[in-house]
Amino acid sequence: MHPLTSSVLFDLAFRSSTLPRQIFATKSIDKLIAESELPDRALRKSLGPVSLTALGIGAVIGSGIFTVIGVAIGGNPAALAKWSDSPVVDLILGLIHHTNGAVAGRPGAGPAIALSLVLVAIVCALTGLCYAELASMIPIAGSAYTYTYATMGELIAWIIGWDLILEYAFSNMSVSVGFAAHIVDLLDWLGLHLSPKWLSPAYLPLGLQDLAGNTIYAPGWHPGFDIPAFLVVLLLTVVLVRGIRESARTNNIMVLVKIAAILLFIGFGTSFIHPSNYHPFSPNGWTGVLAGGSIIFFTYIGFDSVSTASEECKNPCRDVPIGILATLIVCTILYVGVAVVLTGIVPWQSVAGDGAPVVNALRRVSLMPGGHRLHFVHLAVLLGALVGMVSSILVFQLGQARVWFSMSRDRLLPEVFSRVHPRFRTPAFATWVAGILVAIPSGLFDVGTFAEMSNIGTLFAFVLVSAGVIVLRYKDPTRHRGFRVPFGPVIPILSVLFCILLMAGLPAKTWLRFFIWLAIGLVIYIFYSRKRSEFYKS
Repeated sequence: MHPLTSSVLFDLAFRSSTLPRQIFATKSIDKLIAESELPDRALRKSLGPVSLTALGIGAVIGSGIFTVIGVAIGGNPAALAKWSDSPVVDLILGLIHHTNGAVAGRPGAGPAIALSLVLVAIVCALTGLCYAELASMIPIAGSAYTYTYATMGELIAWIIGWDLILEYAFSNMSVSVGFAAHIVDLLDWLGLHLSPKWLSPAYLPLGLQDLAGNTIYAPGWHPGFDIPAFLVVLLLTVVLVRGIRESARTNNIMVLVKIAAILLFIGFGTSFIHPSNYHPFSPNGWTGVLAGGSIIFFTYIGFDSVSTASEECKNPCRDVPIGILATLIVCTILYVGVAVVLTGIVPWQSVAGDGAPVVNALRRVSLMPGGHRLHFVHLAVLLGALVGMVSSILVFQLGQARVWFSMSRDRLLPEVFSRVHPRFRTPAFATWVAGILVAIPSGLFDVGTFAEMSNIGTLFAFVLVSAGVIVLRYKDPTRHRGFRVPFGPVIPILSVLFCILLMAGLPAKTWLRFFIWLAIGLVIYIFYSRKRSEFYKS
């Protein structure tokens, strides 16, 4: 045999034997904690349970109640039935019953969004307990990415890290577009009417209408750019680069203002409820309830952001579980309250595709007979909504930059992403890159497009985190856990099943785009990240 041929065959045999060992290699939990404490890579430990809870509430409430809840209630109706726009669960049921299964767009939950929120709350409670256990064991920046690296191996860790980048980015894009819609409402309240060309996304799948139903833009693309959405991301990026302490203090104030605005909406809105708006309660049946839950679910990644910041906690074993569970309890109560009032004061169809459903509902009611007293309530809720979305963007951008930081620290991304600012002790480069990559698309696309892309990433991350609890119970049963999920493997298994069920409520095109995103990530891992990993040579 030719010597060159022998060398090639040996190289192939070597690679085939080492590749499986590398992709399934896990990081020692003790090593992960030790690496995070190196002087040049250590983040400032300044957060307590109150700040963590405020961070979680800032993410959960700001994005869901004020923006995406309208998309969940109204759905994304279409003129024709297409498989790409149909929830996967409908396509599966169609195959079982030997029918097409395609529906005309994603169905909305209608007033039954309250049931969707109860379903989501149950799933989030199950997943939140899993997050709490892992975060109390592995108090490192990176969240689900770090947990999977310690439990399932390098390849799965890369996949979930790549997925988290998608999740955080598209969540923030969605909220940024909602922020711009609220800015438009504020300008209208002040009597300032600027060109919608620079106040709305360039792509509007349902078009753009005023409160009277007059068409401003037809469905599709139009010349323009959403400047407020672009600017708010860049401004908050500057805040995050300056440091987590300043960001957390600012966020605490924002959360208080936001909760006050929500309670104001519920208190005054209750007297304007029309029971007829609740009929039909579930216009699209359980398919609509499931699809609504699948859309609104991504707003609960607030507690994921809590665990992402665990490396900056004073006492992570105590503070992270408290922060996660307190976030879920407070946010679920507020969500259900707003959903019941919102669907009671206006017809549920009126909020479809609306980036500012809560304040626009108040605006409609204030123009009706007897609604004049809501004029200043509308302004107060509007300002609270703007504050809420600012705090949400703040938390999501913090979480995204910390994931990039962690992946870079593990050599899966370029080293520049893990460099810490010498003065502020924050991952400045990763924060700036995350800000720019979120800001530009925010000016181009609508709330619904971003929300659908974010949801599947969120649910996929929750599946792997829940599975990680089971894996660590088997691989490292004696390790100290500041918090332990009760009832053995039952809760993690239920969490996995419920998350998969909600994933099935998403459109088929969302699954397709998600698989394409993962394929791109695998190419980067195979040809770049894998060769830089600490496990490559070993």
